[in-house]
Amino acid sequence: MKTLTIERIGHRGEGVSHDNGVRVFVPYALTGEIVTATIRGNYAEIIDILTPAPHRVAPVCDYYSQCGGCAVQTLQHDAYLDWKRGLVEKAGINAGVVFNVAPVIDAHNIGRRRVTFHARMISGRARVGFMAARSHQLVEIDACPLLSPDLSGAMIAARDIAQILASRGKPLDIAITTTPEGLDIDLRGAGPLDKHETAALMKTARMHQLARLTNHGQLLTLNQTPTVTIDTLRAPLPSGAFLQATHAGEEEIARLVILSLSRAKSVADLFCGIGAFALRLARRSSVAAYDNSAPSIEALQATVRDAAFLKPVSAQTRDLFTRPLTAQELEAFDGVVFDPPRAGALAQAKELAQSTVKTIVAVSCNAQSFSRDAAILIAGGYSVGAVTPIDQFRYSPHVEIVATFSHRDSHKRAKRRLLG
Repeated sequence: MKTLTIERIGHRGEGVSHDNGVRVFVPYALTGEIVTATIRGNYAEIIDILTPAPHRVAPVCDYYSQCGGCAVQTLQHDAYLDWKRGLVEKAGINAGVVFNVAPVIDAHNIGRRRVTFHARMISGRARVGFMAARSHQLVEIDACPLLSPDLSGAMIAARDIAQILASRGKPLDIAITTTPEGLDIDLRGAGPLDKHETAALMKTARMHQLARLTNHGQLLTLNQTPTVTIDTLRAPLPSGAFLQATHAGEEEIARLVILSLSRAKSVADLFCGIGAFALRLARRSSVAAYDNSAPSIEALQATVRDAAFLKPVSAQTRDLFTRPLTAQELEAFDGVVFDPPRAGALAQAKELAQSTVKTIVAVSCNAQSFSRDAAILIAGGYSVGAVTPIDQFRYSPHVEIVATFSHRDSHKRAKRRLLG
């Protein structure tokens, strides 16, 4: 047993201390606390908190410190938002750039609209919940306070579905999204199902009034096509399609994107998904949208067909990781928004850095990959304005980021290319 002083909260939400010069991570500890702990390798487990931090508060969930879904739940809210802001600042410094980081926008609102439960089969009984931190051990839960009230029936539905497949003994992930038509559920890990399992699952889907039930994206039963409202438009939602974690989060991100691109006449929406930005931008700008998900592009095209009041929108399937829009192709646009997965958009950022696009808006859910891509744009001649963190992943170390980049010399470069 050791006595440790917590120096700071790290980027994964764990307290950071040192023991004989060796860095030690202490989950659930806060800055300034003195704790006793047992140490295994670089990780420590708290035995007792000898000196609590003045900003320590009671957790909001009984499963906190067992379930690995939340990393920082006992930090007073203002201090918590300061920590999240600091995550973005620190990532920028590590990438060699300095950002003007705005205060964090809290976009949790009524809670998350999508969740993935894990199921494990033990002695023929399905247990459903989340994984413990840094572990493959399942923590069975009854409810999660971070979920939208619309997901109140999700846990019961997940248990019933998992129990039907319990005899397989396979680990199972159950991805659930709330929609106006009901819960949309996709099973992952089950593999091909036999006709008896399919029949039982269809019966359970009817009992829980699910909008749709799929297995690895393959339709098992459909009551009503799930949709999502984007601006004033009702867009079809493909199984497994990307959505921001909260509706409020999407609204805040889109507001900043539209504000930054309000003067753009022609916009490229890269990694567009089903059109959360494209459909809003098309009220005043022509939009060319690209994504590697064919179902998402098809959904966007269907929404556009039913919205005659929009400016022209083209939507194409394209893998922007292996075939990014080139600097030459980007000359057609005076605005770009890109919202890649957590890995960022390395190849696309390199092409953007060589382009003459006047305004680029970067959206990211990963501070490290965002900072890397931002450094590439800055090296290419772009200046970065305010970087805005948006918190739709409450109590987790994840943070959404929106930043606007302007090219100081875009008009001159474009003119030189045209004349050259």
